[in-house]
Amino acid sequence: MSTNLQESLISDGAPPDPRAHGLFAGMRRVLPSGEVIRFLLVGGFNTVFSLALYSGFVLLFGHLLPHSGKPLIVDFAFAISTPLSITVAFLCYKHFVFRTHGNYLKEWLRCFAVYSVSFPMGLAILPTATHLFLSLAVTHRYAPFLAGIVNSITIACYSYFAHKKFSFKR
Repeated sequence: MSTNLQESLISDGAPPDPRAHGLFAGMRRVLPSGEVIRFLLVGGFNTVFSLALYSGFVLLFGHLLPHSGKPLIVDFAFAISTPLSITVAFLCYKHFVFRTHGNYLKEWLRCFAVYSVSFPMGLAILPTATHLFLSLAVTHRYAPFLAGIVNSITIACYSYFAHKKFSFKR
């Protein structure tokens, strides 16, 4: 890999400030300075956090509303966990990845807009990729899982550039 390309992927010209202060300063000091690396780390955390939050709400509503039926319970869990997960993702991207200041409401609304576009993208990517993998004898058994990986990679690439150029535009 060329030095210039490697530098653009690893360093964003904003190394962690050892004198940084505030609620998130300690965490910023231990994260790598590269924007892409920070985005991947935060994305991994956000994925685990959102799945745990959703699962927690499924369990909670299953206990509180045992006779409501699973479809209603998962809808409640999704409706409550999604805005919370997006808000946590927004705060992580704002403070750890793109390191912007101010503009909380504007950037938060833009972050929601980015996620509202990625949802229908997934609805198009998943069946298309599943069909493709089903047509290959080698991948037939794992087609839905491989499609999920393709979807995740595609959405991650889209999200990075959408957040960088739109949500947290400097």
